[in-house]
Amino acid sequence: MLRLLVVLSLLLPAPLRAQDRAGAFDYYVLALSWSPTWCAMEGDARGAAQCDAGADFGWVLHGLWPQYERGYPQYCTLRLGDPSRRDTAAMADIMGGPGAAWYQWKKHGRCAGLASDEYFALARDAFASVARPQVFRDLAEPVKLPARVVEEAFLKENAQLFPDALTVTCKSRRIQEVRVCLTRDLAPRRCGDDVIRDCTQRDALMDPIE
Repeated sequence: MLRLLVVLSLLLPAPLRAQDRAGAFDYYVLALSWSPTWCAMEGDARGAAQCDAGADFGWVLHGLWPQYERGYPQYCTLRLGDPSRRDTAAMADIMGGPGAAWYQWKKHGRCAGLASDEYFALARDAFASVARPQVFRDLAEPVKLPARVVEEAFLKENAQLFPDALTVTCKSRRIQEVRVCLTRDLAPRRCGDDVIRDCTQRDALMDPIE
């Protein structure tokens, strides 16, 4: 009998975690990735079109993530249908490619509890609501700078933001992302304690857009 229960436990899908319920979250994190960093670390090796010469991607939308005050839901079950290939392809102009849009929907988007078209429209609105400083697009060569300089540039360009509403992340000694914390209505708010930690690196690398 015990052996039968063990076999059944392996065959049956894992139960949905109580915290992974679509629509049950506290706020959003808008994640903006510096495309040259992603390309240098992953995209070039994959041959991603996002990294082609002349693709001209700078800050791209990594995702709009439903978030708890601590932690986040993921891979939620949603009765509403998934987006079509046309829907995900339509996000490539700000996400770099349709594959990124599909993955973000699957892992995070369903947890918003919205239909896919509503979620992608909200993600596009959130992306448009944050000005990306031109100074980074104008880089002519790689630079090393304190991560706080990136935060200060975003604060200067976005009067609605304040220090605890955004954070800068680093990876492998490179500037990776700017993450902005937003209410469900896309108003800036204080980030949760597990999101608010800034990169403290003083010589983080930023490659220019090719």
